[in-house]
Amino acid sequence: MNRPQDHLRRAGLELPPHPPAPAGAYRSATLDRGLLFTSGQVPLTDGQLFAQGKVGQEVEPGVAVLCAQAAALNALAAAAEVIDLAEARACVSVRVFVAATPAFTDYVSVADGASRVIAAAFPDAGLPVRTAVGVVSLPLDAPVEVELILTLDGNG
Repeated sequence: MNRPQDHLRRAGLELPPHPPAPAGAYRSATLDRGLLFTSGQVPLTDGQLFAQGKVGQEVEPGVAVLCAQAAALNALAAAAEVIDLAEARACVSVRVFVAATPAFTDYVSVADGASRVIAAAFPDAGLPVRTAVGVVSLPLDAPVEVELILTLDGNG
């Protein structure tokens, strides 16, 4: 069976055993009509942010790419709390929010960190559609937040 966790491991990436707990009144992921939606995930590892602050100020762009990668892994972990990831056929959409200074505009490069995780997890599915936007701030002063939409096997 092609398990996204196995594909990630072969790419040198590890799915966290559990996603970060929701910081408010919401679910980390929900399933509706064959689509799995994740809430936005920040780059928390063992309760600590991988980095904190704005890209272009406290956070270097290369570190922000790693934050996007960690946040995407957390989003997949959130999905795995609702479904067996082997049931997912593909990730069809990635949204990446980048907290940055007004001078920093290379959101595409930061978002590529998340896209690389998705490409590794679902190598036969092709790349998803993606939105990458800059924002003034994110929860916990995180530099990056990622949300995903997965489609399940049998869902056209």
